[in-house]
Amino acid sequence: ARYFFNKEGDFNNLTAAAYHKKTHLLVTGFASGVFHLHELPDFSLIHSLSISDQRIASISINCTGDWIAFGCSGLGQLLVWEWQSESYVLKQQGHFNSMVSLAYSPDGQYIVTGGEDGKVKVWNTSSSFCFVTFTEHNSGVTAVTFTSTGYVVLSASLDGTVRAFDLHRYRNFRTFTSPRPSQFSCLAVDSSGEIVAAGSQDSFEIFIWSMQSGRLLDVLAGHEGPISSLSFNPMKCVLASASWDKTVKLWDMLDSWRTKETLIMNSDVLVVAFRPDGKELAVAALNGQITFWDHENAVQTGSIEGRHDLQMGRKELDKITAKQAAKGKSFTTLCYSADGQSLLAGGLSKFVCIYNVKEQILMKKFEISCNYSLDAMEVREHRSLFFHFLTPHKTLILVVLEDYSSVSILEHPSLLLNIVISLLGRSWAATSTEGLLLYSLDSGLIFDPFELDIDVTPSNIHKTLGQKEYTVAIVMAFKLNEKKLIQEVIEAVPSSEVDVVCSSLPDLYVEKLLEFLASAFETSCHLEFYLIWAHKLLMLHGQKLKTR
Repeated sequence: ARYFFNKEGDFNNLTAAAYHKKTHLLVTGFASGVFHLHELPDFSLIHSLSISDQRIASISINCTGDWIAFGCSGLGQLLVWEWQSESYVLKQQGHFNSMVSLAYSPDGQYIVTGGEDGKVKVWNTSSSFCFVTFTEHNSGVTAVTFTSTGYVVLSASLDGTVRAFDLHRYRNFRTFTSPRPSQFSCLAVDSSGEIVAAGSQDSFEIFIWSMQSGRLLDVLAGHEGPISSLSFNPMKCVLASASWDKTVKLWDMLDSWRTKETLIMNSDVLVVAFRPDGKELAVAALNGQITFWDHENAVQTGSIEGRHDLQMGRKELDKITAKQAAKGKSFTTLCYSADGQSLLAGGLSKFVCIYNVKEQILMKKFEISCNYSLDAMEVREHRSLFFHFLTPHKTLILVVLEDYSSVSILEHPSLLLNIVISLLGRSWAATSTEGLLLYSLDSGLIFDPFELDIDVTPSNIHKTLGQKEYTVAIVMAFKLNEKKLIQEVIEAVPSSEVDVVCSSLPDLYVEKLLEFLASAFETSCHLEFYLIWAHKLLMLHGQKLKTR
């Protein structure tokens, strides 16, 4: 059969389709963001809906045929639609331009990101989902930060406003502006959350506002170039400002914002960051150098030559080699670890470098993208210098007589735009042209209890074991969900009691115990003991598990 979608003269390109065999459902997506749901073989329309104003790029149906997932690449949307109840199961949308800046909440639970699309999004770090989007800005967001309480998000934008958002009621409750319209390039908030500072890239001034009243308190002039970065000292009322005029100025809030110190650099300054104890200042400049300062005495205490660590491959149209290009690279974002011993640095390159501050050496280098750009692959060869022949197995063999062929695979750049470390120092996040990346020392959640109540504690579990109530102890251990404790409890059960314990175990915990045994077989030396457990469990509960 052949059916036409464009009967009404509404010519609309078909861009994606999926078919579910069991339920005979055909889902079709169009360039206008509309999808149709048809039942075959009659081709009767169940319903159609517009879910986006961009083309639907891909469609997938789950195995039962209840949920349909749509991807719209133009806006970075992911939607899951339940067609029977006609409701959304999941709605997620990323930034549809680059993410430019990000910040961790003080407890490390959330990350806020700002993008060139003018959106401010807050993400949950454990589920990786965005749970609120603020769209009040009319232009690209250049900086975002949390206050020390973690309930307020601040964002600076090129539209000339700094906005404060409340994470309790999800609303924009303060908007800070300057007397003359200014494009704000950087933002900082002091440790009390009362003073908000933003730097301008066109008037070369720093604006100071009060969070409580929303009033402009002061305008700090003195820099002769755009302000590139601001940072408040966590321990003192001192603001550090970096500018393209090759200086870092320190302003004393208690001394009516007078310039306390001016640090002269060799190159345009791109970013400043205070150590968490407030005693050291790290400064990154355009020449790729990171310098460390004792700001109290205006003395430089060390420096790192970092531009070679940012070296990338050579792109197809590059006129200069990768080695020469590295000379123009520099760090655009710095962040101290929680203990102040390490420094994370990233720039417009695919590498994030971790330096030891005391030794001033590179400890680790993360590659955040392994993209190869295939349009930039070049093979030069001299045909006369190699011959090829087919072996009896039809394999083509190339014999190179002289190494004249040069193959260079060129890298597609993934640019790093910003990095931050969580307050606990266990994880760090980076915004890049590939999206928001999270790196963590913990492979998963450390504490993930199941149906926990107040009596389930390690000491109570040990007490129950002592009273030889093995089934209760196992159930309590699974509620606490600590792997070592579960292992200890199971290994404390005598092999003669395994049969009794297995028969009295609730169904819900049978599956959990089988999952645990499966992982224990990989590592444990008590193989026979665990095989007895698995055998008894499957003999007693196998039939129930099969029907489920």
